[in-house]
Amino acid sequence: MKIGMRKPSLSKSIKARTTSKYKRKVKKAIIPGYGKKGMGWIKNPKKAAYNKIYKKTTFSVSDNFTKRVGHNQKNSHHHTNPTSQSVNFSGCLGMVATIISVILLLILTIFIITFILFLFIY
Repeated sequence: MKIGMRKPSLSKSIKARTTSKYKRKVKKAIIPGYGKKGMGWIKNPKKAAYNKIYKKTTFSVSDNFTKRVGHNQKNSHHHTNPTSQSVNFSGCLGMVATIISVILLLILTIFIITFILFLFIY
């Protein structure tokens, strides 16, 4: 099980944004239970449990910049009061972890380069 930052995938991100609403409407009309909350637990409980734990133990770079909105507010077409939306402060911890991991990666890279140069010089 992965813990920490998820590796961003550009192709999956584009695929998620370009799936049309018409395709989802057709699937919802044909497949009973498609798009309904909790259907994953009925269809494949092992995968649903894994995904729930994975979602809680990992974070994405984009999670740090998005606002957290309630499920019902996000999906409703009604105008909501902007004060009812709260900023995702847990994303700050993810941002700090991202910055620390980048700094450690840079330090490790510099160490490896100097070690290789040291081997070639002596």
